[in-house]
Amino acid sequence: MKKILLVEDEAHVVSFIKKGLSEDGFEVSVAFDGKTGLQLALENSFDLIILDIMLPEMNGLDVCKAIRNENTQVPILFLTALGTSENVVLGLENGADDYLVKPFKFIELVARIKNLLRRVDGKSPKAITEPEEKHLYAFNDLKLNDYTKTVTRADEEISLTSTEFKLLLYFLKNKNKVLSRTAILDAVWGVDYDLGTNVVDVYVNYLRKKIDSKSDEKIIHTVIGMGYVLKEAN
Repeated sequence: MKKILLVEDEAHVVSFIKKGLSEDGFEVSVAFDGKTGLQLALENSFDLIILDIMLPEMNGLDVCKAIRNENTQVPILFLTALGTSENVVLGLENGADDYLVKPFKFIELVARIKNLLRRVDGKSPKAITEPEEKHLYAFNDLKLNDYTKTVTRADEEISLTSTEFKLLLYFLKNKNKVLSRTAILDAVWGVDYDLGTNVVDVYVNYLRKKIDSKSDEKIIHTVIGMGYVLKEAN
């Protein structure tokens, strides 16, 4: 049974979500303020965390950032009434993997949750028995191990969130190929993902800061009007 932490201060929203997710087979723990939510997140193992932004004691952005300092892999979904493009980008910049605006349809919340869980839970029994070499990807001095979920460049380990990792893996599987924003959205987010914002550009910039910032040779390039490509510098 997948364990979900819900950090939300509105009792009726908590009741609605917990009842629905429990009926869907999830085990749901609840915190009604940011400090308690952070404590639960750091002291327990959850498969996914749902965070409001406007919380008592400690706001959701700070909670998300603090969780990310300790755990880069657990999927975090913001569920909030703050729905402007600026709010969405800010949430993603602070480490969230997804962002859903209130009011919301429960069926969409469940779809987002299951999509996020698939990203970090995608190993079939066959994949587990395969040799580790089948999960190794390399380009230039960049190396990604999809078996151990580690990334290095010039032998220096790089810490990525689950979404950043999946985006980089998609680039590596399609190196030297120009990838449109639509193709990236479909491959990395996996659902009809209409945030009304430049989420692909935001995450590509995250990757560039982590992958390219310390190297003289940039490997993630913009193709104006078309998308992005992982290739050697011209």
